Amino acid sequence: MAKPAKTQFVCQNCGVSHSKWMGKCAGCGEWNTLAEEADVAATPGSGLKSSAKGRTIVMETLAGSTREAPRMPTSMPEVDRVTGGGIVPGSALLIGGEPGIGKSTLLLQLTAALATRGRRALYFSGEEATAQVRLRAERLGLRDAPVALASETNLSNILATLDAEKHADLVVIDSIQTLWADGLDAAPGTVS
Repeated sequence: MAKPAKTQFVCQNCGVSHSKWMGKCAGCGEWNTLAEEADVAATPGSGLKSSAKGRTIVMETLAGSTREAPRMPTSMPEVDRVTGGGIVPGSALLIGGEPGIGKSTLLLQLTAALATRGRRALYFSGEEATAQVRLRAERLGLRDAPVALASETNLSNILATLDAEKHADLVVIDSIQTLWADGLDAAPGTVS
């Protein structure tokens, strides 16, 4: 017979687990951020059930040959420089920084640059309406770039759209902290 799942209280701000509910998180000091969750993981945050068995992995040495990953040049020299020569297909890049420093503007310029060069570029805006993104594109002289644009924060809708697309070379989600998923009770932008 399986043991009943224990309960733990996880801070939605910093992810620290507590065995009992407290008003204030001991990890980050925030008030009323603990949410009750079933404790099924062997290691908090590992995603492994306590009964999961692993397999032995063959280890390699640092010496050896490695094929360089193909890259998609962006025609934006600084972006190409910090990405090592362009974006690696299938990779995920996180652009971070203080509010108002130009992350959305940079992403719109990147998306337009690739779309103008014949790449399929999709831009999902979670913080601004499509009209606001269009106004920014017009100010930057990018209005005629063939960027596919949508305003959406539901992860299921974004994934369904990507599944229906024939091919996308670049997908921008601005910003990841606005996304929410049907299966999670946590608020957008939290650790979950």
